[in-house]
Amino acid sequence: MSRRRVVIMGAAGRDFHNFNVLFREAQGYEVVAFTAAQIPDIEDRTYPPSLAGPLYPQGIPIEPEEELEAIVKDRAVDEVWFAYSDVSHEYVMHRGSRVVGWGPSFGICSAVRTMLRSTRPVIAVTAVRTGAGKSQTTRFLARILKDMGRKAVVVRHPMPYGDLAAQACQRFATYEDLDRHQCTIEEREEYQPHIDNGFVVFAGIDYAEILREAEKEADVILWDGGNNDTPFFRPDLYLTVVDPHRPGHELSYYPGETNFLLADLIVVNKVQTADPEDVEEVLANARRHNPAAHAVLCRSAIRVEGAERLKGRRVLVVEDGPTLTHGGMSRGAGWYAAREAGAAEIVDPRPYAVGSIAATYEAYPNAAGILPAMGYGDEQIRELESTIEAAPAEVVVEGTPIDLSRVLTTKKPIVRVRYELEELEAGEIRREVERVLSDRG
Repeated sequence: MSRRRVVIMGAAGRDFHNFNVLFREAQGYEVVAFTAAQIPDIEDRTYPPSLAGPLYPQGIPIEPEEELEAIVKDRAVDEVWFAYSDVSHEYVMHRGSRVVGWGPSFGICSAVRTMLRSTRPVIAVTAVRTGAGKSQTTRFLARILKDMGRKAVVVRHPMPYGDLAAQACQRFATYEDLDRHQCTIEEREEYQPHIDNGFVVFAGIDYAEILREAEKEADVILWDGGNNDTPFFRPDLYLTVVDPHRPGHELSYYPGETNFLLADLIVVNKVQTADPEDVEEVLANARRHNPAAHAVLCRSAIRVEGAERLKGRRVLVVEDGPTLTHGGMSRGAGWYAAREAGAAEIVDPRPYAVGSIAATYEAYPNAAGILPAMGYGDEQIRELESTIEAAPAEVVVEGTPIDLSRVLTTKKPIVRVRYELEELEAGEIRREVERVLSDRG
């Protein structure tokens, strides 16, 4: 039987999951390549045979998306499947238009068909854009479950940037686990706060295996989404976080709109710093497009450790990398904290950026004036260090969720900014959690 030849366009996450669930054992298909975008240095590798399965004894090459046209033509590709997140609808269809012009079909995998079923209740946290506040919402839910006496285990959306075979199923319970798995800054930003709060985190590549391992420890599975991707597990309670700083994006970004339409609970975050008209716009869109969902208004409560050290000083603000890059934001909690604390100046780091940090500003001009915490490898961490040291700032304001001093060295004092979800009307989210867990038994 002739096998249909497939390329999966990805970013080392959703693409691998779609392959594992839909293609790995499908005799009628041959995945000839993954292509890579968004994340630096993940191309020119191989999806290993141990993960690809017996139909792929040589593994599957991972190649730059820029080479997609040549791959399609040279390998007689029949189908191209789009499998990464936080991109505009226009972005997706530009790529689709090119692909169908080259000859193959172009598609997007079903969100529901790629959701694995768990023997445990699943609460999923998703968003309409990167940087809306998924992580703080997940931490908020974890505390609720702990107060209810439930054993919650967090399963994080994949970030496999290292040895793929070794990262099939990862468990993080201590800082030593972060070091042992050689986690990037982005990974530490997501895992460390959960560890600090006493929760075990699973992540990796093979989410069927990850789910089996998590179920051994958990009463409840808490899915902590990445970017604005849909969950890999079928949720009993589906939360979607909306950012009123980007009104309308809940209807114009992929797959954030899917999350918006599937949500049981829509969390409208950051209302304390957003324009009231923008808050009303996202609420109106929720009422119109997902009237069955319950909307909850929340603030992202910002707390600064040592705010007095910022008053009258020149500060360099370091923010979460993905929020500033494909998330498209121009500022985050660190910027608001510095302004509120009376900083004399927020130093523009662009003139002092080196290497890949300088290249990040070229690719994402929206990040101007803030330093994205890029750290996908040792070289990039050193470039981040050099940029911090060269900038004429007296204090570094750390708006990322981790302690940067654990992964880089600087002579400048660091002031940490923490931010947590708070409901305007306390108890709304807990009531939904209690209802779902009662229904599930």
